[in-house]
Amino acid sequence: MRPARLLTMSKTNFLFILIDDLGCRDLTSFGSTFYETPRLDRLAAEGMRFERAYASCPVCSPTRASIMSGKYPAHVGITQWIGGHSEGKLLDVPYLHYLPLEEKSLASALRDGGYQTWHVGKWHLGDEPFYPEHHGFDVNIGGCHSGQPGKDGYFSPYNVPVSPGPEGEYLTDRLTDEAIRLVRERDQSRPFFLHLSHYAVHTPLAAPAALVEKYERKARKMGLDQRDPLVKGENFACLHKQEQQITRRVFQSHAVYAAMIENLDWNIGRLLDALRAAGLEDDTLVIFTSDNGGLATAEGSPTCNFPFSEGKGWTYEGGTRVCQLARWPGVIAPRSSCATPVTSTDFYPTLLEAAGLPLLPQQHSDGTSLLPLFKGAEKLAREAIFWHYPHYSNQGGTPAASVVCGAWKLILNFEDNLVELFNLDFDPGEKNNLAAAEPQRAAHMLKLLKDWQTSIEARIPEPNPDYEARRIRPGIPNNAHE
Repeated sequence: MRPARLLTMSKTNFLFILIDDLGCRDLTSFGSTFYETPRLDRLAAEGMRFERAYASCPVCSPTRASIMSGKYPAHVGITQWIGGHSEGKLLDVPYLHYLPLEEKSLASALRDGGYQTWHVGKWHLGDEPFYPEHHGFDVNIGGCHSGQPGKDGYFSPYNVPVSPGPEGEYLTDRLTDEAIRLVRERDQSRPFFLHLSHYAVHTPLAAPAALVEKYERKARKMGLDQRDPLVKGENFACLHKQEQQITRRVFQSHAVYAAMIENLDWNIGRLLDALRAAGLEDDTLVIFTSDNGGLATAEGSPTCNFPFSEGKGWTYEGGTRVCQLARWPGVIAPRSSCATPVTSTDFYPTLLEAAGLPLLPQQHSDGTSLLPLFKGAEKLAREAIFWHYPHYSNQGGTPAASVVCGAWKLILNFEDNLVELFNLDFDPGEKNNLAAAEPQRAAHMLKLLKDWQTSIEARIPEPNPDYEARRIRPGIPNNAHE
């Protein structure tokens, strides 16, 4: 039996917008000179822009579990995108293929506090019985085990659980329509939590033809079609792709990807307009973020995260830095920015505190409320943020863990135990390893990382005894960062 709801006195609504694979340079307000995002740039101007926002994993499912649980992915037990498996010099590490029902989700906590809770879009946190409706959501539209729409899935009829619309209807349009309908038909006596999790801009890339043609013309006008945006590099370290080369995009010019972003921007603008029309703009905290960095090194490499290194699937900055915005009239000052490192675990306590509900520190044990930052504070009361990704990614990344302390970042590579130390203020591209030049700092941060791994019983990958026998050819050394 569902526990009795504790009606909250708060009237703050929550619109949480989670984009799939959006890179840290994919908005104009975050540095893109090719993509066009006027509505999200307006949202940035109306609220706070986070300059050091991180996803808690360089791939999707772990970050999504982190948002829902308030715990680091390795603490929950979901460290890889659900369904993923790969090996190289190291064996793959077992992980959960679902968000356990024992985790009291953010939606459950808000529902117990009197909130209407709606999920629209991608879930990818397990098959039945682990769907959104079993994790505290009153409504689930489009959420299932799938991590992407599949071939031709962005156009109706869809292969995700959304009723087919008219022929040619675009999935991002449809999901936004559903979100707007929920806002308009809400129970006006209670606040709401809308978790809008678009499948865009995940592959397979597809967008309305007119928008694609617009960006093809734009690329020609800018002369981008005269340069090769893709650079082939070393072979993949994972065995299942060992004959393929990592292919890095060095500037943004992909017309279909750009069209997907503009459509996404337009749709978010439509939803924000609906909030305003309903008289809810001043009573709604809007948060916009992504589940990992932009796809820049494989699978068509549609975007570029420069000056940040690599992208989705990598522990380097391009894999975990994200565009993040927050608007809360009367609390967050317009045109404000925040340089404090923040991460996905922080949303759980932030929304509880904003709702005026009791915190649940045993649940959101790895998160820190962002309310002080919303109100102008420059720091949070924590020393470090952690990552643990003990897997080979489909994008070229190798098993690693990392820790950020202010401007400093340390990466521990599991294949060879190489330690890398970077000062992100001066070296955002992570090119200059300072571990030898800063031995005391490196030792301190490495101890922080290992103590944290021990405390959550993080799984460490072990050597693969069949590696040499399964190699087809030596390939090119994995020197991605030299």
